[in-house]
Amino acid sequence: MERAEKREFVTELNEVFKASGSVVVAHYAGATVAQMNDFRSKMRAAGGTVRVAKNRLAKIALQGTEAEGISNLFTGQTLIAYSADPITAPKVVVDFAKGNDKIVVLGGAMGTTTLNADAVKSLATLPSLDELRAKLLGMIQTPATRIAGVVAAPASQLARVFSAYAKKDEAA
Repeated sequence: MERAEKREFVTELNEVFKASGSVVVAHYAGATVAQMNDFRSKMRAAGGTVRVAKNRLAKIALQGTEAEGISNLFTGQTLIAYSADPITAPKVVVDFAKGNDKIVVLGGAMGTTTLNADAVKSLATLPSLDELRAKLLGMIQTPATRIAGVVAAPASQLARVFSAYAKKDEAA
């Protein structure tokens, strides 16, 4: 890489660290090109990105960002997985690492919070932002249908009472 390319790469990576909901750092030593392509396609399908970066350039890009605390993770062959949704990147990386022992999660960052490998794995078990929104919407709609049922119940009970009195009057 030439100096201008490096400068551009650092600037781009700095923006990524500032804008991402979460960043995961992992080792990929021994992974084949086919495995990395599969990993990248799975991450892209989920809405995230995987990049391989030179450690020195990544450390420079981290300066001045909230994720500056993860600079010590950049040793050896490292990759960066990131996404706007804080759950997407950890979930895809951990799922892929389960089936591929060449990908080893080192840690990551979510905003100002520095995460170790166990924290990334526990973050991966959480439901995604879309799943949480769906659950919240379901919780909000359920009481509304119950309220409608409760409000309608007295009216239907009154209708049954009137119907009973009407039948009684007809019989008499």
